[in-house]
Amino acid sequence: MPESTTQAETISVRIPSRLELLGVLDRVADMLSEGLDFDEDARSQITMSVIEAGTNAIQHGHKRNASLPVDIEFNVKPDALEIVVHDTGPGFDLKSINGDMTSPEHLLDPRGRGIYIMRSCMDGVDYDFSTSGTTCRLTKKRPPAH
Repeated sequence: MPESTTQAETISVRIPSRLELLGVLDRVADMLSEGLDFDEDARSQITMSVIEAGTNAIQHGHKRNASLPVDIEFNVKPDALEIVVHDTGPGFDLKSINGDMTSPEHLLDPRGRGIYIMRSCMDGVDYDFSTSGTTCRLTKKRPPAH
């Protein structure tokens, strides 16, 4: 991967909605983030977030229906790695997800931890809900070039 990327480069991956295929996303995210000189901690944060977004798409968006694909784009930008995960599910009410899962009143909440983890690990986590499905956009700023 070139150190000084002046325009976005994209790697697109499409997987069936099967949890056992999330390893593909893990490997792509790890190889890409290593090639972009992210340190080990940042690489772990990126791969954990990609796996979480993929898991959400498969379990919640597609209800584990393997005939429905999850589309993932890894966009290498000059200043950031952007990962876009898209499913065709109906979406959810983002306001219903609690902010700080470590606060005492939310410690036992059965849902919402994945989004909290992604927000803790990434510089940006954004959602778009439309008639074509749900899109989760993860952003991690690139480290300075050596």
